Amino acid sequence: MNRVFFVLSLLGIGIFSACSAPNESLIDNESSNLDSYFIALSGIEDTRDFYSWTSDRIPMVSAHRGGPYPGFPENALETFENVLKYTPAIIELDVAMTQDSVLILMHDDELDRTTNGTGKVNEVTYEYIQGLRLEDENGDLTEYKVPTLEQALNWAKGKALLTVDIKRSVPFEKVVEEVRATESEAYAALISYTFPAAKKLHYLAPELMLSVTIRNEEEISRFEETGIPWTRVIAFTGVAERSPEFNRALHDKGVFTILGVLGNLDRSAIARGDEMYASFVQQGADILATDRPIEAAQAIKTLAPSNSSKAIYFSKNDY
Repeated sequence: MNRVFFVLSLLGIGIFSACSAPNESLIDNESSNLDSYFIALSGIEDTRDFYSWTSDRIPMVSAHRGGPYPGFPENALETFENVLKYTPAIIELDVAMTQDSVLILMHDDELDRTTNGTGKVNEVTYEYIQGLRLEDENGDLTEYKVPTLEQALNWAKGKALLTVDIKRSVPFEKVVEEVRATESEAYAALISYTFPAAKKLHYLAPELMLSVTIRNEEEISRFEETGIPWTRVIAFTGVAERSPEFNRALHDKGVFTILGVLGNLDRSAIARGDEMYASFVQQGADILATDRPIEAAQAIKTLAPSNSSKAIYFSKNDY
C-alpha cells in the first residue's frame, strides 16, 4: 500500500454523487479497488491539536453506530471500513458487556434486532455472542460477527477516530482499561451525557478526549464548573441546529462542535436536498453526527479549506 497525503477538499470526487442514498453498486465487499481515507495520529498531542478549533478546521462526519447501509450492519468493523472508502470519518460506536464481562459492540440491551440471536447482552456469554451473525438495517443476515471493543480499538489506530458510547451497564473503568491496554488513547474519545459522568471519566482518564453534551449558554457555564479543561472536550450540541452565535462561543473556547443531524435533520436532508448539510457547517457545526455519512461527506466536501494545517492528519491509501 502506498500512503500519500492529500487535501480534504478533494474528498469523494469521482467516487459517488450526492443523492438520497449512495450508489448501491459501490456498497459491497467487491469495491476493494476504491481508495480508503484514513486519519493518522502519532499520539494524544496530535489528537488534542486535531480537535483544537481553528478557523481553518476541516468539517467532518461522524458515522452514527458506524454508518450502517444495506449489507453493512451497525457496529461492525466491515461497516467502518466501508465508510472509509468514501470519506475520512469519526466512527461512533456503542459498547455493551456480556455476562462474563467481555466488552462488545452493541447498541441495544437485547440481541434480537441486530443479530440472529436472542436474549439480553448481559445475560449471555461471549462464547454465545461469537456464534452469532449481524443483521443489517433491513433485517437481512450478513456474514459479519459481533466485534469486541478491543478489536475495534486496534482497528481504529491509523485509520479513524472513535467516539465511544458506553452503555449504562458497562463500568467506565473497564472501558478506560481497554483503551489503555490497546494503546489507542489517541484514537478514542469517550462520550458522556451528563456533567457528573464527564467528571468521573476525566478523573479516571485525564489524558483522553471527552465528547460532552453542551447545548446552550447555561451548559457552557455548568461545564466550566466541572474543572475539566476545554482542551479535553468536543462539544455535542444536541440534535437541533444551534445558532451561529452559540457555536462561536464554543469556538472561542477552542472547542469543536458536533451537531447530531441523525434523525429529524437527516430526514429533512433527504426530503429537501443534501445541501442542508453544508448549511449546518456554515452555521458553525464542525462535525455532523449522521446516519448518512457518505451523503453528508459529499455535501460538505467543498467547504474544506484548501490549505488547512489539519490536512496533515489525513491520508489516502491506494490499493
